[in-house]
Amino acid sequence: MRAAGRLDRFSIGARLLSAALVCSAVILLISGLALSAIYRRITERAFDERLHIYLTELVGDLAAPLDSDRGSLGSIAEPRFEQPLSGWYWQITQLDNPKREVRASRSLVGSELPILTDLGVRASIGERREGYGTGIDDRRLRIVERRVDLGDEGRYLIAVAGDASEIDREIGDFNRAVAVTFLILGAALGLSTLVQVRFGLRPLSQLGASVAAVRRGEADHIAGRYPPDIAPLAGELNLMLDTNREIVERARTHVGNLAHALKTPLSVLANEAQGSRSQLAGQVRRQTEVMRDQVNYHLGRARAAALSTGLGAATLARPVVEGLARVFARLNTERGLTLAIDIPDDLRVRCEEQDLQEMLGNLIDNACKWTASEVRIAASLQGDPGLPYIVFTVDDDGPGLPEAKREEVLRRGRRLDESRPGSGLGLAIVVDLASLHTGSLTLGTSPAGGLRATLRLPGV
Repeated sequence: MRAAGRLDRFSIGARLLSAALVCSAVILLISGLALSAIYRRITERAFDERLHIYLTELVGDLAAPLDSDRGSLGSIAEPRFEQPLSGWYWQITQLDNPKREVRASRSLVGSELPILTDLGVRASIGERREGYGTGIDDRRLRIVERRVDLGDEGRYLIAVAGDASEIDREIGDFNRAVAVTFLILGAALGLSTLVQVRFGLRPLSQLGASVAAVRRGEADHIAGRYPPDIAPLAGELNLMLDTNREIVERARTHVGNLAHALKTPLSVLANEAQGSRSQLAGQVRRQTEVMRDQVNYHLGRARAAALSTGLGAATLARPVVEGLARVFARLNTERGLTLAIDIPDDLRVRCEEQDLQEMLGNLIDNACKWTASEVRIAASLQGDPGLPYIVFTVDDDGPGLPEAKREEVLRRGRRLDESRPGSGLGLAIVVDLASLHTGSLTLGTSPAGGLRATLRLPGV
């Protein structure tokens, strides 16, 4: 589960590229080891063939007739057999002689070669053996030996040895060449894999960019042409967008019709009761006002619920706040209130402009009612780039609100002070609208000592 969680942080392109690089590295490593082993075997065989040539010459000299000149025994055309401790040696041992007569090259300087039979090396063909042994100066030797039966002349063990460092040098040079070649090949494979992954996943990147543009409100459909295996997905997404937009429009129409159907009878009742001073008329006026507030509240929730399901809704925050500030500044001209705005120009909120106006309008209205001289509206982008959110703060320098009463004032219809106008629905509407947009509203203390309203909404 933990490994799967770690993998979820990587994109498809990174996974494909990583998998290709790991597989390529493993294949190249195995291939390099196999080539090195094959080349070692080939090099050893070639080296053994050279030694067998010298061994065959020794066998020929040994098998020469008794009346021939045997003084030429071991006269191999290789100067290194004459140089002391050169690493190149030959040795002839008579096996059926109790004294175990041994003849050797001058390079062996009176010492003897290790016998492969004693080292446990098995014969390859007949009595031939090839293997490694250690010489008199602890030098690693490649040795070939052969048993020869000359009949009445006796049985002999003939061995020829060469310096194994030549084999190691050739294999080392080959391994370095293979390593450099495979590193270049690996880099080329990695680059080609990167190009293939980028080219192959480009349609997905294009689709993701189109979906992001719809989410930011920059487009209403997923545009572009896609390969046959992705085109159905783009088509289904466009169909979903069209269906969602149709549902939203239908909900808006129903909400408007319901608002008209309810508000007209309420207005008639209010007008009829307006001209009478009776107790019944007063009660009708009060209840009509309560009903109108409740209708506005619930219709607002219904409209917001319909709009919050739409994709592509994105609103610039600063123009909305500036418009609201101008309106409330004119409404409070006599009090001389100051409304300060600290909002970046490019800050975008993922919601309809009407909803943002209603939420911020209620918060600014509430702040203007209680502030002494100034209301400050600020906003900032927070969160990670993949899931950003906007935090609005509305501060006033009024009396503030005790912490124990902050939760109560957010409930629908709750008013803690009847001396200010209102229905007690403003903050409750903000709470409901914010929750419909996966946001939240919290109350705290402003730096000026008044109330701070913190509205958190999804960003773009």
